[in-house]
Amino acid sequence: MIDEIENVRARYRRRQEENESVTYDPLAPYNSLLETEKRLALVRLINEAGLPPVSDKTVLEIGCGSGTNLLQLLLLGFRPENLVANELLEDRAAEARHRLPQAIEIITGDASELNLPDRTFDVVMQSTVFTSILDDDFQQKLANRMWDLVKPRGGILWYDYIYDNPWNSDVRGVPVKRIRQLFPEGKMKTWRLTLAPPIGRLVTRLSPKLYTLFNLAPFLRTHVLCWIEK
Repeated sequence: MIDEIENVRARYRRRQEENESVTYDPLAPYNSLLETEKRLALVRLINEAGLPPVSDKTVLEIGCGSGTNLLQLLLLGFRPENLVANELLEDRAAEARHRLPQAIEIITGDASELNLPDRTFDVVMQSTVFTSILDDDFQQKLANRMWDLVKPRGGILWYDYIYDNPWNSDVRGVPVKRIRQLFPEGKMKTWRLTLAPPIGRLVTRLSPKLYTLFNLAPFLRTHVLCWIEK
């Protein structure tokens, strides 16, 4: 387990060395369009999961990065005092601390060992974390800890790749079947999202309108958004 934590650190370091800021530039048409699509799907998920009013809902994000997802939740009406962020990498946690309101608690370290009371959160969320964990046992350990932290009738909010990336051996897709294995007691709803990045980046350089056209084909969508109810 300790080895896998160090491997995850190494995988993220390699991404940073490959100029991750350019790839994920929020002003790039492809990134802007996928975030818009994801935000609309998130609103639908929140309503279908019966979470409103969200101002009193508690949320923990595993692998918060620089805090972008939590900023989105604030815009949707979640309260900063009800949000907790976890991040393995110290530099990303520092960036999140710089960007997020002080009322949001940020915990640095291994999420599978979080020292928090069980059944604390209405929502425990993760976005593109599990695809960077290549050890099956560690995936299950983290999933178990996330599940323990969710209140009854709360749930896991999940967004991640379902396909392997043939050009990046540092990630591995997590298909829906595997998500069900990780959370066997959950009741799951899924939405297919996100035009495949290599295609999306190419076609949106020609015209941003092509994102919607190509995204009509479900087999070109590479991610799933899930609500896994406890």
